[in-house]
Parts: sequence; C-alpha cells; structure tokens
Amino acid sequence: VISSAVGHLVELQMPEDIDKKKYGYWRLETLPIIPEKFGLKPIPSSRERFASLKKLLARKDISEVINACDAGREGELIFTYICQLANVSKKLPVKRAWMQTMTADGIRAAFARLRDGSEMAGLADAARCRSESDWLVGINGTRAVTRRMFGSRGGNVASVGRVQTPTLAIVFARELEIRNFTPRDYWRLSARFKITNGDYEGIYQVPNFKKSDADDQLKPERLWDKQAAEAILADCLAAKTAEVRDDKKAATQIAPRLYDLTTLQREANTRFGLPARRTLQIAQALYERHKVLTYPRTDSRALPEDYIPTCKETLGKLSGTLAQHARKALDNNWIRPNKRIFNNAQISDHFAIIPTGADASKLDDMEAKIYDMVARRFVAVFHPAAEFDVTTRSTTIASKHTFKSEGKVLTNAGWLAVYGKTTIEDDSSENRKSETANRKSTSLPALAPADKSAAKVLGATLLSETTKPPPRYTEATLLSAMEGAGKLVDDEDLAQAMKERGLGTPATRAETIEGLVNQKYIDRDGKDLVPTAKAGQLLEFLSAIKADALTKPDMTGEWEFKLRQMEHGKFPRPRFMEEIVDATKGLVERTKNFEEHHDDNTTATTIPSPTDNLPLVETLRAYRSQDGRLTIFKTISGRKIEEPEVRQLVANNEIGPLDGFVSARNGRRFTAKLRLAPDPKKAENLIAKLDFGDAEDLAALEPVWTDPNTGEQLVESDTRYILRKREKGDAEWQRVFSAGKILCKRTITRAEIIKILSEGKSGLITDFTSKFGRPFKAYLTRAKNRLAFEFPPREPKAGGAASARKPKPVFNPKTAKQIGTSPSHNNLPLFETKDAYVVADLEGSNEPRVLFEIKREICKKEIPAEEVKRLLTDGKTNMMEGFIGKSGRPFTAGFVLSKTGKKADFDFPPR
Repeated sequence: VISSAVGHLVELQMPEDIDKKKYGYWRLETLPIIPEKFGLKPIPSSRERFASLKKLLARKDISEVINACDAGREGELIFTYICQLANVSKKLPVKRAWMQTMTADGIRAAFARLRDGSEMAGLADAARCRSESDWLVGINGTRAVTRRMFGSRGGNVASVGRVQTPTLAIVFARELEIRNFTPRDYWRLSARFKITNGDYEGIYQVPNFKKSDADDQLKPERLWDKQAAEAILADCLAAKTAEVRDDKKAATQIAPRLYDLTTLQREANTRFGLPARRTLQIAQALYERHKVLTYPRTDSRALPEDYIPTCKETLGKLSGTLAQHARKALDNNWIRPNKRIFNNAQISDHFAIIPTGADASKLDDMEAKIYDMVARRFVAVFHPAAEFDVTTRSTTIASKHTFKSEGKVLTNAGWLAVYGKTTIEDDSSENRKSETANRKSTSLPALAPADKSAAKVLGATLLSETTKPPPRYTEATLLSAMEGAGKLVDDEDLAQAMKERGLGTPATRAETIEGLVNQKYIDRDGKDLVPTAKAGQLLEFLSAIKADALTKPDMTGEWEFKLRQMEHGKFPRPRFMEEIVDATKGLVERTKNFEEHHDDNTTATTIPSPTDNLPLVETLRAYRSQDGRLTIFKTISGRKIEEPEVRQLVANNEIGPLDGFVSARNGRRFTAKLRLAPDPKKAENLIAKLDFGDAEDLAALEPVWTDPNTGEQLVESDTRYILRKREKGDAEWQRVFSAGKILCKRTITRAEIIKILSEGKSGLITDFTSKFGRPFKAYLTRAKNRLAFEFPPREPKAGGAASARKPKPVFNPKTAKQIGTSPSHNNLPLFETKDAYVVADLEGSNEPRVLFEIKREICKKEIPAEEVKRLLTDGKTNMMEGFIGKSGRPFTAGFVLSKTGKKADFDFPPR
C-alpha cells in the first residue's frame, strides 16, 4: 500500500487546545507554559489527508510501515508526528527508505537496503527538539513580551521567534546605519585621452592607496581635499600628453551553479521584483501542477552523482531556443562527472532545482519566466567557461597623476552563449556573473606602435560627489543575509553548524519575511524593506530585559550544533529540552520582573515637567515626570514622537498638526494634533492624546471662503479644513468635506484648498514626501468629502511616450444594491455594484470606508452572490469550476477570506 503525506499534516497543539479556560486569554500569571507532554493535532487544511493515512495504518493486513519521507530532519518529523497521532508507532515495525536521489535506480537501491526505524532515533529526536523548542520560545516569548509592551490594548501583538526576531534585527541594524550616516563630500577626477585607434576615459587614482578597516568610505578614486583636487585638475588641464601603460591578462568565468530556492527567490526579486513568497508559489506550481521543475524547497545547489543519465535525457527533451544549446552540450559530451554539479556530499534531503523535460508550452507569463531562469541555468552549467581578455590601462600625466581605465573583450562566449551574451559583465559578484546582469563592459581602443606609449590629453573634469548610506535591504539581499547569518556568529563551532542552514530554511524564509510585513514590523517601499516604529519598540524592549539572545543568530547556531550531535547520538534529547525550558523560564521571568522606571533603564532630559518643574525622565517606552503625573509615550498610533516634539508639547500644551500617524484599524496614515490632557484613569495625571479637531463647534468657526454656486462655507479648525453647509430652516451646520492641513509632510495652503473646492483640482504639487521619505509629485482632487491624489503621467522611457495612470474607482453606495450583511465584518452591509461585491462602513460624515471587495468576474468566471455570502459567513466558498487561466486552460478553485478580511484569496483543491 503506497500513500503520501504531501508535507506536514500534523502540528503541535496550541495552549488553548491544552486548556482553553486557562490559556485562552494571554495572562502573565499563566506563563511560562511548559507542557508535560506535547500534544498533536491535524492541521485543519490537511485533516482529510491525515484521516485517510490513519485509516490505512489501522488496516489489519498491514504488518510493517516504510518511511519514505524526505531524507532529512523535517521528513523524519512528518512521519514521526503522523505515526504518533495515529497511535501506530508501537504496534507496527518501521523501516526507513533513505532516498537522496530520485532516479529509478536510486529508489530501487533505497528499498533494497531498508534501514531499521530505530537507526533514525537520533534524527527523530533532533526533529522533535527543534519543533518543541520553537514552540516554547515563540509561544512564551510572544505572550510575555506582548503583555508587557502593549498590556491589554487589543490588536497589538509583539511576536518573537528564533528566526524572525534575528531577521528583524538585521533589517533594523541597517536602518540605524542609514539614520546615523553622516554624508561626506569628496571629489572625483576624470580625464579623456586620445590615441591612434580612438578616445577613452580614465579615473584618477590616489597614489599609494591603502584600504582602511576603520573607514570603508576610503576608495582609490576619491579625493577628500578640494584644494588638492583642484591642483591636480590644473596640472591635467595644462598637460598636452600623457604616458600610457597596458597590462593584459586572459581570464575565465565559469557558469553560475544550479539554483536552490533561496538563490532563485533572490534573483527573481532582482529581475522581476517578485516577493520571495510569490516566487515559491510559482516554483511550487511548476513542480506540482505543471510538473516541469523538480522539487523547489531545497537548500542544495548540486545534483546526485548518479544523475548524469537523467540530465542527458532531460537536455534531449528541451525545446525552443534552449534546444540548440542543449544539443551542443550533448554532442560535445560536456555532461560528465563534475563535483561542482554532481556531488552527494552537498545534498541533504533534496537536490538542486532543474527542469524535468516535461512540456512547458502552456505556462502563463510569470511561470514561463521562472521556468526559463531554471532551464537556462541548467543548460548553461554544462557549457565551458567564458573566456575574455582584461586590459588595465594606466595613463600618467606629468609623471605623477595616474588615471585608470579598464576594458574587457569576450574571446569565447562559452556558457554566456546560452544567454545570448556577447560581452562580459564588469561586476564579479554572483548575481552579476549570472543572467541578472545588465551592465556590459566596454573595450578600450588598442595602443598602436605609432602611439609610442603616449596619449593626447583631451580634457579633464572635476566631479563633486557625496558619500551615500548603505542601501536598505530588499527581499533579495535579506534572503542572502539570512542564508549567510552564520557569518554573524563569533563562535567557530556554532558558525560551522549554521553554515548549511543559516536563519530559517529555504522553504520558510519567504514566510518569515511575509510574517514580518503582516505583523507590521516591516513595510515594503517598492523593493525596499523598511522597519516600522513597532520594530524599534520590540528590539529596544528585548535589549532592556536582557533578551538579546533572541535578536542574534547565535541561538540558531547553538541549537544546530547540538541537534547535529543529537542526530549522531552524541547529545541526549532530555538534556537539550531541559536547557530550552530553563532558557524559556528565564526569558519569561526577566520580562515579568522588568521595571521600566529602574535607574538603569532611565535617562534624565533637560525638558522641565509642568507637573513638578523637574526634568522629564526618558524610560524605555515613554517620557515621564519624576512625580509620576505626566506620561508621554514615545510611539503614539504608529508614529515615533521625537524629543524636540516632546519639548514643544510640554512647553505649549499642544503640538501639531503632525503627519505620519497610522490607523490600527485600516493602516491608513492620518494627521492630528497632540495635546496634554487628563488621564481618563486618573484625572490628576496628564497624558498625550490625539486631537483631531473634530470636536470643534462648526457654528463657532469663522468662514474664510464661500462657494458662490452652493453657498457652502470653508472654515478652519486647528488641524483641518472643513466645508460646511446648512439647509434652509436648519439651525445646525453639516460637514460636507474635510481635509487635514498636512498631507504627506506638506502643508496644504488655504489657496490650494479653495482652488480644489472651486475647480475640482489643484495645480501640480511637487514636494510631497512618502512615508518612506521619498519625494513625489501629484495633483490633489476632491473625491466627494475628502482629498484624493491624481498622479501625473509617468515619465516617458527613452524613446517612448508617457503613460497615464487609471483613476481608482470610488465606491458610491447610492448606485449600489445591498444584498445582505457580512458576519466577518460586524454585520456591516454587503453591496453589489456593476463590477464588484463590496462591504462598506457607512457610518460617520466622511466617505464610506470599503472594508472588503471582490470582483464579480475573476478569470472569466462570474462569481455568484451566494458564494460571496458563504465566504463572508464561513470564511471560504465551495469549489467552483469554469475559471480560465492566462494560458487559456480551465481550472477549479474556491476562495478563502484573507487574514486581514480585506480581500479573498484563491483556494485550490488538494491534488
């Protein structure tokens, strides 16, 4: 009887599964949660598959079980957990088929020498320890830190974990480098020279340059003294000729290695801007649904040593533009033993991602791009190295000022022919060596005998430049940092243990990054990943409670070192778990007992408090008065309050309006004032509170403009512009339009608001600043009762025309039909419009707030209203037929409500 698990089917029980009454609510007094024995439960989405396996395992004619799961720790855990929950491990003898190669001969060989299940005890113990340890640290750490950081404030979770927290620390450390970076001016000198065969450019090089570990900004082409740079420029401008010397050498460049998942995700992010999670989804579909790629969740870049015949067979099946290059490799017998390609020592439970040779003609656009990346890399790896000549030219003016020029000329394309390359890339990094490179090298005009090693000086230019901070992480560079996190570990043994794994696994790194985004620790700004104020809060708190171990990859290194020993029977499971339990208890106790007001955690300021005239004290989370009667939190509604702002707030009792606050309900940015006001819990105390100006009496405000057509009046509060109207006979004013005075860090003038209200649109405003600090320009328009952006046409590409952005449709309840309510959104009304189903909040004077939207037609299928109602009631729809993919192929799918409740995601039937 043969059956499969298709990944993890079973997971550890959560605290509320153990005791809902005790652990259903997050309380410090119930921590730490240390189960005497970890219980298991089926993963909800895999319940049917588990039930099927359990039924098979219970059959009376089954006398033995063979574990043929992946040859690694997680494969062993999948099998162990299934057997434990199915309660069969003690009833049936177990054998292990250990397959590191998927050729027919490899599979037959594994079944011919089945191992006894007891031989895998160490591996199973290590797998359990990894799973249970992550549970203990993650569950207890998250609950403890959340309660201490946010108290009872709903919706705020300070999630921590062995992988995600060090990953966040890496991103935040880079952000601190950027914030603390001090730009420095420098000068760069370039000159143009002429020889018989043409002109070329050279860059001035500092003589006797030496690198400095203390200052990575020092580079051989940078001049830090303007006067010295100008003196060199004067020498160059006065010179007529220069001495020329060429150094030539032949160089080669071998093809990049085959893809593992992390490398594929990294390059897909660089080339196409794909998030790591999306690349994994596409690769998984290419493997599972289309069967054109091998298993993608791998950390290996090598193939089994018995895969040479399989590779030859696969190369013979490739079609399209790759066929000629594949045939050339076969005809020249280039597929032969090579430890860089075929190496059993570099394979864990899976090998590198390669094509299977199956038909790939019916893929959609992005699937085809990812497939081509893998297939092209697979063909290229068997081709010979690219060969080129490198010329380094030194041109010296006045016998003392040397300019450097470099040129590369491809002499034999080798593997680059697979990518249609005719030149070699300048950069030497792997990304640049691979197909992701787009910068081409230039060849230098050759020296002729007639030149007599001399060149004519055509001119020189002094360029003024400024040092730049390090770039923010992108998903591509963060994946690399996670993969190479062992380099950040000082202990050699621990670093070695992390060498093969890094932080997380290839299969989980994308989810880790996505989790940091979903938990509001990181924002995406295009490709850049930007840590939020919440990230800073968490890391500062962990530092304050001396839980720095959670922010460093050393913990993973230590675990890996001991788990590797455990796999070989050299470290006992009970001892490992005792250490984890002790560490968990220590983390919880330090969190519980942390005193924010302790002298070690406070810093005196020079800001006098209005309550006692003594300087405010800066604690971990707030600025507080010494008499305890004033508290100003450092982060309010997702915005960090800087010390100068605190000073102004205390001095004037208010500050603002300030931009950059973020709504916890919908994630939108908003503008508000801050005022010192009585604490609702203790009236004699003061706290900083948001003031939206909405409580202003509209009748008490003086009009500054009146619409000549409607008679509506524009008035101003402290923070907003408000358009009011009053019907004949009414005593009360109604608010018909409202806009903050600050939008994207730019003050909106009264004249601009009047222009928008009278003409419907402002002039082009060029000095808005995004929440990531980037400038942008836009028009402001009136969208009923609020302002909206209208962006100008995109800048034209070289030789192309500008393209206009489509305006985003605005939901209008007057033209929509209510067809029910949404239980998932507090029974707010569900509307049907011409194009979509919408759940909207109609309360308040502002424009209706759309909480959920799904198009009526998706992939050429009309979505029935009844299925949308089922989605909003049960969280998922039935499976529906009749969807048509981009390739024209029909498919079956349902929908599940997203975690945020804002949209629906596809739900595909199990295979």
